[in-house]
Amino acid sequence: MPTPQGRPAGSPLQEPGTETMQERRNWLQLSGRAVAGLVDAFAIVFRHLFRRAVTEEYPEYKRVLPERSRARIILTRDPDGEERCVACFLCAAVCPVSCISMAGEERADGRRWARWFRINFARCIYCGLCEEACPTLAIQLTPYFEFCERDLLTMVAEKEDLLVNHGGKDRDYNFYRLAGVDMVGGKGTHIGEAKPVDIKSNLP
Repeated sequence: MPTPQGRPAGSPLQEPGTETMQERRNWLQLSGRAVAGLVDAFAIVFRHLFRRAVTEEYPEYKRVLPERSRARIILTRDPDGEERCVACFLCAAVCPVSCISMAGEERADGRRWARWFRINFARCIYCGLCEEACPTLAIQLTPYFEFCERDLLTMVAEKEDLLVNHGGKDRDYNFYRLAGVDMVGGKGTHIGEAKPVDIKSNLP
């Protein structure tokens, strides 16, 4: 049974200020790691300190950014040329700065779309949450970042400014053909969808 002071019963008392060999070894190991980390950090600093600086002249030289860079937002189309946006409001709901707004409606053929779509780029922080939330891959971020303006009102983009004539990063994705909606092809014609079963054929 341990004593109230946390010392196992029957163990000899340790004099104040004394340390065991194991505790000293652990302290030395921790100290050695800390010193080694400092030496490595200073070595990197001194190695780059005497190197010649490389300056990339902008805008004469423009570095090619990765495809998944998060900058200007676009609205894409599916392979059939239709607008992918179904005005589900998920992008507006997930936006942390509330810079996205829209109004949805249903077309004569039953397909939903955004009657108007607006993004305030002056407030956008380009976090990419809207792109992650979009179920139809309609809203996508591009590497294009050179669209600063002095007048903040000109940074408000309407649907006509955002809509493009291609599918963006995934050109072959078609939400309606994967979702199995009747308005785009009949039953059994969608991707991965089985043919309809005649219920009467299951009767005895």
